[in-house]
Amino acid sequence: MKLSHIEHIGIAVTNLEDAINFYEKVFGLTCYKIEEIADQKVRTAFFMVGQTKFELLQSTDPEGPIGKFIKKKGPGIHHIAFSVEKIEEQLMHAADMGITLIDCKPRKGAEGLDIAFLHPKTTYGVLIELCENKKM
Repeated sequence: MKLSHIEHIGIAVTNLEDAINFYEKVFGLTCYKIEEIADQKVRTAFFMVGQTKFELLQSTDPEGPIGKFIKKKGPGIHHIAFSVEKIEEQLMHAADMGITLIDCKPRKGAEGLDIAFLHPKTTYGVLIELCENKKM
């Protein structure tokens, strides 16, 4: 699998506005985008630190993926996302390597990226998101 860079790090939070306020006031960062992804039951906020992006994620439904994560583990780092090209091929390669796919096909994620997740049971406990920016 060929990764070009870390696309972002996802952080699950219970209150998006409070978390945005924290990162802006404490670290002097600027939230550059807030977005709701209805089919994933999540609201997101994005920040840049140098060349690195991170995403805050608040569940819009306690039974959504982020709601379940927070219920089980509490707020904190949720996933690491890697940028790839030809995401469909990367998913096939991952499956061929014995990695369990959460998404067998890419779906639309925040910022218009095509995304797919790899199951943490087969990635040493880390939820991994593959992202492709097909707009480039």
